[in-house]
Amino acid sequence: MTLPRMAPRPAIVSRAQWQADETKRDRYAHYAGGVRAVFVHHTDTPNGYDCADVPRTLRDLYTGQTRDRGWGDFGYNFLVDRCGTIYEGRAGGADRPVIGAHTLGFNQGTTGIAAIGTFGPGTPVPAAMERAIAALAAWKLGLGGVDPAGKVGLTSTNDNSLYAKGTSAQFDAISGHRDGFATNCPGEALFARLPAIRKLAASLQGRSPRISSSVRLAAGPGSARPGGR
Repeated sequence: MTLPRMAPRPAIVSRAQWQADETKRDRYAHYAGGVRAVFVHHTDTPNGYDCADVPRTLRDLYTGQTRDRGWGDFGYNFLVDRCGTIYEGRAGGADRPVIGAHTLGFNQGTTGIAAIGTFGPGTPVPAAMERAIAALAAWKLGLGGVDPAGKVGLTSTNDNSLYAKGTSAQFDAISGHRDGFATNCPGEALFARLPAIRKLAASLQGRSPRISSSVRLAAGPGSARPGGR
């Protein structure tokens, strides 16, 4: 039996707080048995935003993913801005294993976390954003006793992923969207930071005695191409 490895639940801005229009989404959420892995994305939107304006950006992305893409709701389970603020994406309960539409073939039993911005080669990844992603991943994976620095086995549910339907593959517990789908997401810069994010997330679960000096920290949370296709 896998026991929880608890990390603190980070502050999460709810859908009500960013004023999601609940009439736009599917009425019912769908759930897996638990969360075994995290897929990290970027939204492929501009980076120079004011964090105070993020709720409006979320409403625009939400409309695009529900109405224009027909995903029934936000594809991502969570989104993180450059100030380190975490937002609830897909409805159904932040603490529950909600099935999203973020990584085709691997939405079952995973959580999608999207960094708001575009993180191509040479783009700095804000330290506050990194820490928030790590804190969120540590908490979600910890509920199921999953080591953020470990490996997990996942089985594809769609032939259009990188793996044929029914094929099992090994993934990092914190992976990039490109690990499961033919895309550049989450961008070269953010993908390169995933090892540091894994180490920090493991530390936040108490799995290592100290944080590696390679992990950049921030004081804490501040003030698309989504993958469900």
